[in-house]
Amino acid sequence: MTLGGAKIPSADDLLVLLAVSRTGRYSSAADDLGINHTTISRRIAALEDTLGGRVLTRAGGGWELTQLGRGALTAAEAVEDALRTLVSTDAGALEGVVRISATDGFSAYIAAPAAARVQRTHPRVSVEIVAVTRRASQQRSGLDIEIVVGQPQVHRAEAIRLGDYRLGLYASEAYLKEHGTPQVPADLSAHPFIYFIDSMLHVDDLDLAPNFTPTMRESVTSTNVFVHVEATRASAGIGLLPCFMADRHSDLQRILPDAIAVKLTYWLVTRSETLRRPEVSAVVDAIRAVVDEQRAALLGEN
Repeated sequence: MTLGGAKIPSADDLLVLLAVSRTGRYSSAADDLGINHTTISRRIAALEDTLGGRVLTRAGGGWELTQLGRGALTAAEAVEDALRTLVSTDAGALEGVVRISATDGFSAYIAAPAAARVQRTHPRVSVEIVAVTRRASQQRSGLDIEIVVGQPQVHRAEAIRLGDYRLGLYASEAYLKEHGTPQVPADLSAHPFIYFIDSMLHVDDLDLAPNFTPTMRESVTSTNVFVHVEATRASAGIGLLPCFMADRHSDLQRILPDAIAVKLTYWLVTRSETLRRPEVSAVVDAIRAVVDEQRAALLGEN
């Protein structure tokens, strides 16, 4: 199609570019659109032929927009908005799927309430939460939002500081009754330690957190912080736990709170083009609101 002698890109090709820009992968975009990988590749090639240049470039194992691609993205978003208006009986309604990855505790106590809040206001928005503890991905891999611990080093993405939280040492009342309560940090060497599996932990801030316990022997270790909490409640030893999780259990007692308190920070990572989607922006706003409301609990100050 031409207009005034100039080629006009296909709306289908623009929507394919939009899907790839949000996921960083042809395969994820193909799944979202219900077409195959070959069709994605063909439509991107057709769009580049129409526009006379590359719209995507390889970066870190995924695809990133070029300057020409970012210009085309604006048109793609306009096409998507127009189509939504055309098929929707409520022009102001938000809809779509928002995919989040976050640590186990954040997923349960921050992301889930935030998703429920969005659902009550925008019932056509579906939120998928993947519970995982890892660094921010250099490839978006189909995720719209990532919540990570520690300031991330990312390219072509926005990193938004959400807020701090604290880890503290906890033990069950039954454990302390049997083994005694440590009075100074040196006493900890006589007690078993509950935390992450060292060889499987790839988050620097969490890896450095237990530096105060070099002489404690490992007891129960896990990649899941809920296992840490329950193992501590079951008297397997002393756990280094997020205060906002441990303080929910009356049978857990905090140990050496003045001497040992590890403060870490949650960060939100998303692409700027993803954040422009109103359903994603609504979820981000809800997450920030829940973090603000839970600030005292996150810091162990309740």
